[in-house]
Amino acid sequence: MLMYNKQKKTQGQAGKNRLLISITVIGSAGPIRFVVNAEELVASVMDTALKSYAREGRLPVLGSNVNEFVLYCPIAGTEALSPVEAIGSFGIRNFMLCKKPQPMEEVGGDGKPVTVGITRKNSGSWKSWFNKSFNLKVSTH
Repeated sequence: MLMYNKQKKTQGQAGKNRLLISITVIGSAGPIRFVVNAEELVASVMDTALKSYAREGRLPVLGSNVNEFVLYCPIAGTEALSPVEAIGSFGIRNFMLCKKPQPMEEVGGDGKPVTVGITRKNSGSWKSWFNKSFNLKVSTH
C-alpha cells in the first residue's frame, strides 16, 4: 500500500507540467506525437521531433540540423516560434514543422556565385490558383 501511494503521488506531480503535442511535418503522411515538459524550449522540441521522424523512417528525409527548420503554430498566425521560448508558454498543442526557405545561388558572369532571392514557379497563393481554376468564361452563344 505504501508503494502504491508513492507512485500515485509522483505521477500526479509529473503530470502537471507535461503536454502531449502533435507536430505535422510538411510533406509527411501524418503528425508526430510525443510528450514534453511545458518548460522545454522550442529548439529542444524541434530536435526531438526530427529524431523521432528519422527513427520512424518517414519520408521525405529531412536531416537533423535544427537550424534548418522553423516551428509554426497554424492557429496562432504566420510567425515562426522563437527557439528560446518554452513550448508550454503558447498554450497550444498542435504545431507545424517546416524547412526554412533556402536562397538560390546562380553563377554570375565572372564565375562567382551570386545569391538570389527565393523565386516561385507558380503565381504564389492558393487564392490565385483557386481563381484561375474556377475562372468562368461566359460565351455569348
